[in-house]
Amino acid sequence: MTIDELAQNIRSVSKEYQIQRLADLLYEWKRNDQTVEELTVTIERYIGHSWFLDNDDHNRIYEWWSVFRENAISCIAGMTMNERLYWFGLIDDFDACQNEKSKLRIYKKLMAKL
Repeated sequence: MTIDELAQNIRSVSKEYQIQRLADLLYEWKRNDQTVEELTVTIERYIGHSWFLDNDDHNRIYEWWSVFRENAISCIAGMTMNERLYWFGLIDDFDACQNEKSKLRIYKKLMAKL
């Protein structure tokens, strides 16, 4: 499950504000300057400090997040740049980079070395 699939799954759980906001945070991460490590802290903190109306929704969302964290974030050090771009939904953004500075921003975000 990619970050976009994760956000879509979360968004489909409920119209509850806290759940929709969590999906928004995942989408917003792609546009901000946070690294993958900072994303992890943000999402863990959000899930841990938010009150979802339905405990089953909370459990399902946390399970999806845990799978994504394990498959994409925990393994990022062993991934190629293309794999990182895929998992984090940044292929089009990387291809659209007009200069080296834009590419460096994505490398930093995905904790990749040049």
